[in-house]
Amino acid sequence: MTVPGMAEYVDRLVHWLKAQGAGAGAAGAVVGISGGVDSAVVAALLKRAFPATTLGIIMPCDSLPRDIEDARLVAQALEVPFKEVGLGHAFRAVLGAMGKEEGPGRRLAEANLKPRLRMLVLYYHANLRNYLVAGTGNRSELKVGYFTKHGDGGVDLLPLARMVKSQVKEAARLLGVPCKVIEKPPTAGLWPGQTDEAEMGVTYEVLDNYILAGEAPEDARGIIESMARRSAHKLSPPVMPDFEP
Repeated sequence: MTVPGMAEYVDRLVHWLKAQGAGAGAAGAVVGISGGVDSAVVAALLKRAFPATTLGIIMPCDSLPRDIEDARLVAQALEVPFKEVGLGHAFRAVLGAMGKEEGPGRRLAEANLKPRLRMLVLYYHANLRNYLVAGTGNRSELKVGYFTKHGDGGVDLLPLARMVKSQVKEAARLLGVPCKVIEKPPTAGLWPGQTDEAEMGVTYEVLDNYILAGEAPEDARGIIESMARRSAHKLSPPVMPDFEP
């Protein structure tokens, strides 16, 4: 069962997407399909807004086979045309070109190359077709900056920006996203065994409740507010001097 008003909200999002496309003079939209619920919902919304001009891109980068299978399942279930672009070789080539670098942030620095390579692919296909790039970030992730700057954060549209994770799942059920995808543990696929909640240190349920009701256990509140402070720059334009020569 969906929450009251979700069907109306989905309709508003579809109209909003159409208006954004028309305002930009774009013919359609492209989205990266990961096999997770967020990208599935965005793909479904785009299919409604741009029935003949929506393209999904599946971009495995040393990804788990089940995530690739789930991405294909989503595209097929929603009847979204898709392409597959393997990025494993490109990822390893970039790492090789930079040589062996050491530092405390090495693991994250290497992992963040993956969404940044995917951003390049999405804009390549968007430019080819005069499409917009639709992002998959939701309100919960945006609150704490759980995305890669100039990676999955490098997009033209964020249809899910006002929806917390639990609301995204409600929309997914309404839009016909396969249950397998809705219920799988959220992961960005940055490294084997990585999950969103383990990396953040807080569950989406707690995060959503903090956002919607302002309530959370004290330790979780500290984690959320610290992440929000440290990642505020991700939601702002590049900083420029406020003085002139």
